[in-house]
Amino acid sequence: MTNHIHPTAVIDPGATLGAGVEIGPYCVVGAGVTLGDRCRLQSHVVIQGPTTVGADNEFYSFACLGQRSQDLKYAGEPTYLEVGDGNTFREFVTVHRATAPGGVTKVGHRGNFLSYSHIAHDCIVGDDVIFSNNGTLAGHVEVEDQAIIGGLTAVHQFCRVGRLAITGGCSKIVQDVPPFMMADGNPGAVRHINQVGLERAGMEKTTVRAIKDAFRILYRANLNTGQALERMRAELGTVPEVMQLVDFVAGSKRGIIR
Repeated sequence: MTNHIHPTAVIDPGATLGAGVEIGPYCVVGAGVTLGDRCRLQSHVVIQGPTTVGADNEFYSFACLGQRSQDLKYAGEPTYLEVGDGNTFREFVTVHRATAPGGVTKVGHRGNFLSYSHIAHDCIVGDDVIFSNNGTLAGHVEVEDQAIIGGLTAVHQFCRVGRLAITGGCSKIVQDVPPFMMADGNPGAVRHINQVGLERAGMEKTTVRAIKDAFRILYRANLNTGQALERMRAELGTVPEVMQLVDFVAGSKRGIIR
């Protein structure tokens, strides 16, 4: 397949382009960048390296990926950004490389990153996520598969957002959001399970019911975290999704939002 590169685009000789790549007006692709097959850069897109981008990614105008970390400790060491396949990066999205020497910021597959959303250094973002406009991650944040970051949500450094969790618009997230939960507010609090999201993901009704029971144990039974986890294991331990929730909470270093 033939590549289509606009004459105003600037492609460093040290960049590697796959087949069928389209690069529009005034784009810049720096040294150490690898673009997979069928990637499309609309116009004024900047991708700096070292950055590896998979196949079938689309970058809208003024998206900027692979720039150096904004961490003030960063002293120019070689760090990396890895992006999977099939993502969409809308206007003015920014994704930065890691901070520590050899470190990697990672973005998975099939994500939809809306305008002005930001992924900071050393973040790990899973597959099939949605970042609404201005959804912002500080450094070292982990976002698991199928999570949704609401518009104008800010996630504090080192926090985690679990699988199929959702944050409401304008939320301030300073602790971990467990899988399958809906968090909202400033400061953020878990309001209920992400029932609509679970149903849209095709989750069985019995599984959704078990997650709802787990939510009541964790958030409504006046138990401390250890007691709640013990009860969830005893009563709902046969449900894999509940055990995923248990493992996430048990492994939390910042604690979960309440």
